[in-house]
Amino acid sequence: MNYQQTIDYLFAQLPMYSRIGTAAYKEDLHNSIALCKALDNPQQKFKSIHIAGTNGKGSTSHMLAAMLQQAGYKTALYTSPHLKDFRERIKINGEMISPDFVVDFVAKTKTVSGQIAPSFFELTMAMAFDYFAAQQVDIAVIETGLGGRLDSTNIITPILSVITNIGYDHMNILGDTLEKIAAEKAGIIKPGVPVIIGEFLPVTKPVFERKAAECTAPIYFTQDKYVVADIIVTPQTLHCSVTDTGNQINEAVTLDLNGIYQAKNLRTVLYAQNILSVLGFKISKEAEKYALANTKLLTGLHGRWDVIGENPLLVLDVAHNEDGMQQVLQQIEWIRKNDTYGNGNAHFVIGMVKDKEVNKVLSLLPVAANYYFTNAHIPRALPAAELQLKAGEFNLKGDCFDDVNEAILSAKKAAKKHDIIIVCGSVFLVGEVK
Repeated sequence: MNYQQTIDYLFAQLPMYSRIGTAAYKEDLHNSIALCKALDNPQQKFKSIHIAGTNGKGSTSHMLAAMLQQAGYKTALYTSPHLKDFRERIKINGEMISPDFVVDFVAKTKTVSGQIAPSFFELTMAMAFDYFAAQQVDIAVIETGLGGRLDSTNIITPILSVITNIGYDHMNILGDTLEKIAAEKAGIIKPGVPVIIGEFLPVTKPVFERKAAECTAPIYFTQDKYVVADIIVTPQTLHCSVTDTGNQINEAVTLDLNGIYQAKNLRTVLYAQNILSVLGFKISKEAEKYALANTKLLTGLHGRWDVIGENPLLVLDVAHNEDGMQQVLQQIEWIRKNDTYGNGNAHFVIGMVKDKEVNKVLSLLPVAANYYFTNAHIPRALPAAELQLKAGEFNLKGDCFDDVNEAILSAKKAAKKHDIIIVCGSVFLVGEVK
């Protein structure tokens, strides 16, 4: 098979959660263990950092990888899902995995795949680990796919674990309370391995503390160490000051990830940098500052309050759950209060998938905004007409579009110079924007 045939095989033949939902989810690590055993356990041949969380784990992974890369380490990055190209999931120093490796890997694992019947995510994860081992990386930043305890990636023993935050998402799999979801995410905590908690709630902190105590794992809470203030946002950057409360050191930081919510992820990344220095990975201030200001350039991250047009402002954001949408709305409110760019009316180009808490997200959205209901072209997508009906129950009104790009064109025609157009609701919808 050539590369395109190989990708078609992966997408069509293997159960893929992003397309079909829970039918592709495996409730144990058997396949992951068996696959990697057949590959001589590549996950044991490189050092790693394991990152879980409801929101922010992708941004945190990319910022941390950018810092390590800029510091001179050969840095691998495994994330999901991809926006445009399958190879976005597997990178070393910002460069995507080679097509030839993808083809060769699928060919050499055909027999064992036939015996094990792995999911798309399980085989992709094994591919990443095999690639990182073959390329002899210094460090790999590994993002969980879903949850933590039973996530395919949880066969690694990292040098550092990170849990960004806990919110309501994938409740049909992870549980219907924050405590249950936190317990699943806390499953990545390993014996003796330090863990950083990016954000906690009164009901989730004890869950993390209990698991860390069981594992005799040092635990650190970023809220107790760093304070971010003086936030200024432009269409392309976020400027802020960060104070380390332990030593009262204050520094100015610029991010090219300009969502206000990135301030929380920044705290987590800085704490991780602090712990990594103790573990032997030194990142200078110069490397830190350049990496944070150029994460998109270094790692290729997109879709996080990603401004792709102005007058009117056109923003892509992969927000798809309750917490994510609240962050988008806070960003809009901040812009309006500070009388900065794009402070006119809001136009939401929105599409979601069937198994999300659609009503919870819709209940947050402002009635006064303009809506353009659409859908990604995957089986999991909620049809635009159904989303329109559900939205009508919350007095949200707008037209339907079968293609996100048609919806964007309609929004651009209706929007005035100082309005904001936000494309959101699904990673897969953002991935279809041309």
